[in-house]
Amino acid sequence: MTDLQTDEVVHGAESSSGGATIRRLIHHAAHYLPAQGPIEVFVHHNTLHAFESESFHDAIRSGQRRYGAEGYLSEREYRQLYDSGRIVDRHLRAALAADLGEQDLERIDGLGTRGQIRLAMLQQPLLAGPDAELRWIVAETDALDRFRPGTSPTNRARMIDQTRAWLNHLNLRDASSLDNAVGELREPLQELWTKLGRDASKWSDAQWESFSLNILWRVVSQGVKVYPPKPAARNYVRPRDVLLHAVGEDIDRNVHNLLIRFCAAYVDQGYSDWALPNRERGFFESFVELYAGKSRGLDRWLRKLPDELEAIRSSGASAAQSIELSLAELRIAEEDWEEFIVQSLLALGGWAGMIWQLESGVDWVVHAIPAGSLEGMLAIQLLLEKHAIRHVGESVFGGHPGVQETLRQSRERLAEPKPLNLERRAFLLFQVAQMLGWTPPQLLSLGDDDWRAVSEEVESFSSIERRRVFHEAYERQFRHAALDAFSHHAERRRQLPKRGSKRPAFQMMTCIDDREESFRRHLEEVEPRCETFGAAGFFAVAIYYRGAADGFYKPLCPGVITPDHYVQEDVGYTFEGVHRGRANLRRRLGLASHAFHTRSRTFIGGIVTGIVGSLATAPLVARVLFPRLTARIRRRFGSLLQPPPVTKLQLERFAPDPGPDNGHIGYTTDEMAGVVTRLLQDIGLTKSEDFSRLFIACGHGSSSLNNPHESAYCCGACAGKRGGPNARAFAEMANDWRVRAKVSALGIDIPDDTVFVGAYHNTCDDSVVFYDLDRMPASHREDFESAREAIEEARRRNAHERCRRFVSAPLNVSARDALRHVEARAQDISQARPEYNHATNALCLVGRRAWSRGLFLDRRSFLTSYDPTQDDAEHSILLRILSAAIPVCAGISLEYYFSTVDYSHYGSGSKLPHNIVSLLGVMEGTSSDLRTGLYQQMVEIHEPLRLLFVIETTPEAMLSIMQRNAAIARLCQGGWVHLAVLDAETSEIQVFCKDHFEPYQVEDDKIALMDSSLACYQGSRKHLPFSSIRETEIG
Repeated sequence: MTDLQTDEVVHGAESSSGGATIRRLIHHAAHYLPAQGPIEVFVHHNTLHAFESESFHDAIRSGQRRYGAEGYLSEREYRQLYDSGRIVDRHLRAALAADLGEQDLERIDGLGTRGQIRLAMLQQPLLAGPDAELRWIVAETDALDRFRPGTSPTNRARMIDQTRAWLNHLNLRDASSLDNAVGELREPLQELWTKLGRDASKWSDAQWESFSLNILWRVVSQGVKVYPPKPAARNYVRPRDVLLHAVGEDIDRNVHNLLIRFCAAYVDQGYSDWALPNRERGFFESFVELYAGKSRGLDRWLRKLPDELEAIRSSGASAAQSIELSLAELRIAEEDWEEFIVQSLLALGGWAGMIWQLESGVDWVVHAIPAGSLEGMLAIQLLLEKHAIRHVGESVFGGHPGVQETLRQSRERLAEPKPLNLERRAFLLFQVAQMLGWTPPQLLSLGDDDWRAVSEEVESFSSIERRRVFHEAYERQFRHAALDAFSHHAERRRQLPKRGSKRPAFQMMTCIDDREESFRRHLEEVEPRCETFGAAGFFAVAIYYRGAADGFYKPLCPGVITPDHYVQEDVGYTFEGVHRGRANLRRRLGLASHAFHTRSRTFIGGIVTGIVGSLATAPLVARVLFPRLTARIRRRFGSLLQPPPVTKLQLERFAPDPGPDNGHIGYTTDEMAGVVTRLLQDIGLTKSEDFSRLFIACGHGSSSLNNPHESAYCCGACAGKRGGPNARAFAEMANDWRVRAKVSALGIDIPDDTVFVGAYHNTCDDSVVFYDLDRMPASHREDFESAREAIEEARRRNAHERCRRFVSAPLNVSARDALRHVEARAQDISQARPEYNHATNALCLVGRRAWSRGLFLDRRSFLTSYDPTQDDAEHSILLRILSAAIPVCAGISLEYYFSTVDYSHYGSGSKLPHNIVSLLGVMEGTSSDLRTGLYQQMVEIHEPLRLLFVIETTPEAMLSIMQRNAAIARLCQGGWVHLAVLDAETSEIQVFCKDHFEPYQVEDDKIALMDSSLACYQGSRKHLPFSSIRETEIG
């Protein structure tokens, strides 16, 4: 049998309907691809975004089927949590009851209720494994002679007593009475008498135990036969899977080896030494032009590829035509096209996803790629697969069998799928019988329908079902502890004496980021008279920003927002000449460095590098052994290349339309007033008497060395960038007297003596820098110095609390040494964990700080300021806040969740073998799929919990918001996040359940009262309980 004549078929005209269908299917398949953009613009998102329309647990099942990934921790890990007390029986029972609903009390022929059977399977470990392992356990261990660990003494005694009574009833006292034995038990009884002794009256307790278990095993083995399992389903859509299972050849190895190299060159943003020719024409066209008619250097399996590509080039065939031809040649039925295309793209899902993101979001990169690139990638992938199939056919079957004949012969070799082994099913029931005390006489009385019912019940409560219930109990315990703490702490706060009319010492607004929770808490402890707020870290300033040393504009706003405005940092005119000189020097050094890098890869360069390359190890060793010292040296010499320290923002625009050109950069004063008004309304600071003399707007970000994922550590509300420019811009807007006049007209009077200062907090080394201090009036310098002193102490304490999580930092480290430690981590090129980022996030509080201030939250909570007393009847402020806060915080939480439960599939694996590729992402070693998600070291201390939102509002308000915002409704109603509302005046909490709210009943009647944050965490590296911290004065 021969192949279709590719060179002739490819010239056929593409059917418009077929091409449109293929494009539609590709666009549909793209929803299943990773949605991670370039690593420099790391935006956290729901890893299972493709299944967000489903409920959380249903989506986990869908994700397992689609990606082969795990959506929960392993059963062993849940059992460790159960054994340690992190999961307790009352929450396990409650989770099981909620899962079963009315079926919880259904009885199975006297053996117990469904709830009892499943609870036993949760409380005690079940041994499972491959068929060969179970056969060995049964044959070679004492599994049939000794009760399994955990079997209660009551069940042991009951099992032996009833088995003894059963024997007595049958008059089976010795081997001579075996003729009275029932049915198929005659032979096993003969074996047992031979093994244990002829006279049962002389058996010891151990012998009776062995006899009872052996009879139980025989009874169960016979019983499960009446309920035959369904054969495992098998439907290989991709030819690659047929070949792999039939002849053991994986064609993806060869195909991906070539395709990865080409993908890396195609999307490259400046990493490679040469640009891919004809890239602007598209993936398919560029590949055809590169390889058509050129066989030199190609592997043997590709020897016919150049001729086929030459024919495609001559005919002018499109990527869609090529895909249609490949589908026909591979004999893919039209009803299987959708699944085939999805599986084919997911085979190299990281690269396919990046290509889709780049062709869909051109603002992210400098070198964009044309639309249709993903279609071109699929076309080339299928062409390569056909050649790989031919090569396998020649190698395995001999001759030149062609694509279709190779696949036909391979399918004939496929083995029939086997049903679940009877011994494995019997051993599962054998274990459950011991847990629940089911005796052989009891099981012998069961009819076929009863056996079918009990077998189905036990087998249907599979590992994934058990883990689902375990996980619900796991989350339930944390959720109830948190809600108890909020209720008690809010009540305690209300009983404290109220602050008088005295203005706060200063006010500080940070991002809602969970890493700022501890920073704010320590600041409030250091200076009880200060007041802190939390807002999304772009501070309502959605901009494209270009710093003085930047070559391009970059977005500083949430990924769901497309900015209209541009802001640029300019060097002070006095230093313009210095700035141009340094810019030229940076450019020359960059060119020299690139030339050195390129030439060191030549033959001569390699020899020279081998001779003198050892000299390069000196600075590397110094950066590992003395990171802080080398960092100071680098900063000292680096300052000669950096822009001069005096800069200003080009913030005001006079032209009517915003844009990147001169005259169009910045905001009008009316637009500035809108920004300031919106943010002050969001945080609830709208009354003149509530303003302090000094208001610090503090953005955040992170910096570390040798960390390709650095963007993931920066501000998510700034698209993975540093939020300092946003804070600086907001402060400048709020200080402008013209803007203040317009803000006043909008209803907010900012006192004349209030000064705004922009700042930036580096969450890795805990440094804080301030902007434009030269513009601060002399009247406020004392206020600022007092605030800066408090901030300095707070950052030392914050570093100390962070260090308890780092094994390399001793638990008795001082605050000053802790700060040095985190500074060193940020500069250590060997450090795989510069900081733990959002690890341990589990909460998001939305409301006034008054009811959560002084509550030790262990750096686990996003904190969003909102004052319900200042909102309107439509809850428009809350809707505006939650429209960003819930999707963004949920995205962070869910990405951490899935990267934790399966860091190999949903995450990017270990950081250690990662290499940067194309300046867009990382791959393992020199050739692999693009690794998306979070790496193992980033999530190793994370507890995979869905985020709990606690919002200071009413159930009616939240239900109204869900009706008006589909994204919020989808996340809350689908169980992707947990939701509760709190009345801060009464401490009453109501919890959202599917479509309504139910009152929450407090379980724990108290909360620990501690003297300080230090007393809460000192000496521990573990997750800590909630505690209330004593106040010296109401803040």
